Amino acid sequence: METLETGTDVFFILIGAILVFAMHAGFAFLEVGSVRKKNQVNALVKIISDFAVSTIVYFFIGYYIAYGISFLGSASLISGMSEGSPFAKNGYDLVKFFFLMTFAAAIPAIISGGIAERSRFKPQLLATAVIVGLIYPVYEGMVWGDLFNFQAMITDLFGYPFHDFAGSIVVHAMGGWLALGAVVILGARMGRYRKDGTPLGIPPSNIPFLALGSWILCIGWFGFNVMSAQTVSGASGLVAVNSLMAMVGGILSALVVGKKDPGFVHNGALAGLVAVCAGSDIMHPLGALFVGVVAGAVFVKIFSLCGNKWKIDDVLGVWPLHGICGLWGGIAAGIFGQEALWGLGGVSLLAQIFGSLCGVVIAAACGFILFSLIKKTVGFRLSQEDEYLGADLAIHKISATPEEDFGLR
Repeated sequence: METLETGTDVFFILIGAILVFAMHAGFAFLEVGSVRKKNQVNALVKIISDFAVSTIVYFFIGYYIAYGISFLGSASLISGMSEGSPFAKNGYDLVKFFFLMTFAAAIPAIISGGIAERSRFKPQLLATAVIVGLIYPVYEGMVWGDLFNFQAMITDLFGYPFHDFAGSIVVHAMGGWLALGAVVILGARMGRYRKDGTPLGIPPSNIPFLALGSWILCIGWFGFNVMSAQTVSGASGLVAVNSLMAMVGGILSALVVGKKDPGFVHNGALAGLVAVCAGSDIMHPLGALFVGVVAGAVFVKIFSLCGNKWKIDDVLGVWPLHGICGLWGGIAAGIFGQEALWGLGGVSLLAQIFGSLCGVVIAAACGFILFSLIKKTVGFRLSQEDEYLGADLAIHKISATPEEDFGLR
């Protein structure tokens, strides 16, 4: 029975890892549809290359920092087959690494959308290695591990630990606020603003691809949230329904506030899902719906302010979507998780505010420092000539439609 239970948990978390892995295709196609045609190949290559780099650095460095676990030993040991092995049977700890690695790899995928169309390729991979190997695991370990006794400190201060069930702050806010530093340091794309500072619209290249990316992300998100329980016995239908309600709340509010703009509608779904991650296991579905409604509206408003007022050229709106909506989700868990609002309780609003702000400060500070250093040392932005030509031809020497470019049919 013990072997059956462990094997079932292995299969459960493996399915979760596969679903979140599939979300990276969603990140890729969301970016492909949002950027101009001359940067579509670059979007695809960036996402899959970032995933590969993330896997390597998280396996050797990041996972050890976050949880103090190293897999540098006999295969019989790490699979739990050796007598007295500290690892769980059936390789559970290995698939748990796979699952959490897909979360870690989401950070550079988020950043990729913000800095699209003007960032150099190798410096971005360097940033990915530093973020997934060093920066992200520190905060991940503070919240989901035992690093620095962070949760014990918050419990002593506020009576409850910081609650982030599926990563509104640990993953999404971390990615969004790291991206803010990269976007600001890179500066706006050529042609985004007139000389007097008035904005010029740069339309997406392919709305169907953008929509496809959103759909893939939405589907995978149910693995992202539900499988965060990490065991079959801990799985809850409440998480699934709360994710659903927040998603549709985000869609409907973005539909209204964004005036039926397809980019806002499809990103509104993601805004709701980002926000509900933290409290999806403790909120009532009506609370999750409200959280999603607020997130969808917030995304539309902040994205519009970024591009039109603040001159922050965040191509996919990753700071509003992941940074701001993630912050809202971390705080909202402390509101709608309360028993007075039909939540399950066991959460403190002050603990949520403190833990969320800690994540935001760490991410924002590290983002500005890291990308400033990259800019000053190896360079971060494409040359004007390469940016005008497009990252596809400048970096990868091929476009998304080579047959059309050469007049072939």
